[in-house]
Amino acid sequence: MERLTDWAALWRELVECRARGLGGDDSRNNQDDPWAGKAREFSERVKRRWSGPDSSRQFVSSHVEPGTTVLDIGAGTGAWSILLARKAARVTAVDASPAMASVMHENLAAEGITNVDFVAGLWPEVSVEPHDYSLCAHAMYGSPDLPAFVEAMMRATRRTCFLMFRSPVRGGIMAEAAQHVWGQPQDSPNFMIGYNVLLQMGLTPNVLMESGPMGSGGLWDAKTSAGMDEALVRTKRHFGLMDSAEYDAYFLDLLGRRLKRRDGLYVWERDMRSALVYWDVT
Repeated sequence: MERLTDWAALWRELVECRARGLGGDDSRNNQDDPWAGKAREFSERVKRRWSGPDSSRQFVSSHVEPGTTVLDIGAGTGAWSILLARKAARVTAVDASPAMASVMHENLAAEGITNVDFVAGLWPEVSVEPHDYSLCAHAMYGSPDLPAFVEAMMRATRRTCFLMFRSPVRGGIMAEAAQHVWGQPQDSPNFMIGYNVLLQMGLTPNVLMESGPMGSGGLWDAKTSAGMDEALVRTKRHFGLMDSAEYDAYFLDLLGRRLKRRDGLYVWERDMRSALVYWDVT
């Protein structure tokens, strides 16, 4: 009988691998804030993605009752904080990036939102008072200790915790690469690993898979690479292999088989959606 997977350990390993990949990007490595110069572009991407309705926003917003408080962990440029501040009495936005915080304050002012408090820092190192609801949307991937992250979140929550994970489709390009390189298809911290961490913590969360508006089945927009060299660098960085050429031939063969050529670009498969995980704190 096979040994039960230690999902928290797998999460940690993949977070650390991701950190090695990001460290190989000189534009990030030479800055104290990896979002410096990129936060405004990120904000515009979110606004475009949020131009239509989607199931996760509708669901979370419908569950936040008027007069309550919300904790937004890893708030970024403030999209969720702005959305929920329209219903809640107060929102506390936590983020460690000064660049993100600067754009967030601009967005709050542009929307006339005055009931959002900002706390600078990295979760779970910061300390906040309990809120009725807590939310973390795709901001946990840099935290190697997911159980500690969630436990701190629960201590700061009176009613419901909401977590949004990326959820890769089965058989994606990076999953195929991970199977070859690591012998298992989980290429990064994601919904499958995170959900099993929660189960091993004794939680039984509910799940809502994203259904739009980012294309058929809620899949995120396809990414592109200008050339095969750029696609190779992206793949090597993803696996923390920028200092090794061991898998270059395999990666090039994989990318040559699976990327599509369109309008002079190499187009990646649409292989990712969001999964909303939520549970009541008792």
